[in-house]
Amino acid sequence: MIVVRPANPDDLDQLLRLTALTGFGLSTLPPDREFLAERLQVAHESFAGLEDKEHGNAYLFVMTDDEEVIGTCGIVPRVGVPEPFYAYRVETLTLQSEALDVYKQIDVLNLMEERHGPSEVGSLFLRPDHARKGLGRWLSRSRFLFIAEHRDLFQPTVIAEMRGRVDDQGCSPFWESLGRQFFDIDFPKADYMSMKNKTFISDLMPRHPIYIPLLSKEAQAVVGQVHEKTAPALRLLQAEGFEYAGMVDIFEGGPVVSCKRDEIRTVEESRRARVAKIALQEMDGESCLVSRIHPEFCTGRGVVERVTDDEIVIGPDTASCLGIREGDVVRYAPASVASSPPKP
Repeated sequence: MIVVRPANPDDLDQLLRLTALTGFGLSTLPPDREFLAERLQVAHESFAGLEDKEHGNAYLFVMTDDEEVIGTCGIVPRVGVPEPFYAYRVETLTLQSEALDVYKQIDVLNLMEERHGPSEVGSLFLRPDHARKGLGRWLSRSRFLFIAEHRDLFQPTVIAEMRGRVDDQGCSPFWESLGRQFFDIDFPKADYMSMKNKTFISDLMPRHPIYIPLLSKEAQAVVGQVHEKTAPALRLLQAEGFEYAGMVDIFEGGPVVSCKRDEIRTVEESRRARVAKIALQEMDGESCLVSRIHPEFCTGRGVVERVTDDEIVIGPDTASCLGIREGDVVRYAPASVASSPPKP
């Protein structure tokens, strides 16, 4: 059976094999054993200390199919802690000359350094041979059920950095035109180093506005554009209410999208309920994502039948898959995202 559950240190070998498939540009999931081991340990400690409201922890989930890890996704409660968060804000300057009768609007990149920023979702990756049956949507939305259940841990705004245009050899037109001029290293190395230590960014990144028309034509064309393999993830976030935030990644120019935490559709649609009964056989009802809350948050998919606003009936397969018993409290949301979420 397929479930989404918290990642733990025992997942290291499987996660390492999974990251070998991600390609260039997904910097939060490098195929680096030491880095992944540390990230899994941080995630394990974060889930173990959910009552600790201290920012800077990071939550990582894995999707498993009969215990085999097939996907992953994560949440950072607050970017900029402990290391600053960097992005380029895309802004428009208006220039005018009466003498020449010239009026110009020029897009520029202004470096933004955030030390107490919003929450962030990321690290979404599903093994290509499992990109079917809505598993990507399930994986993505499971983290929003977690945010809904523990919303005090997260900031009022949630962002996501989308992977920009990078080819199969790790070449980024944006980096070649801009970043390489200051760092003298290729994109894959810079992207990898940024996960280890960001001090080199503050040391070398120019602080003055970068005029986009001065970049190469190839670089200009990819500002704010997503990698072809990331386009489905962007569509999933757009369905949740995320919109372009006017910012791009400093390395490959991919867009940053954002949404108010409480306006994320899965957060808004989700409900808490007590399992009044576990049916003896599968039922006809509403297809939902169902999350067990205690002792460990995990999410499955199954049919839910509402008894009252606060009580539901679930099927035996869902109960068995998630280890739910009658009387347990769960959080659930419709399996499909409504175009206009209902008000509580």
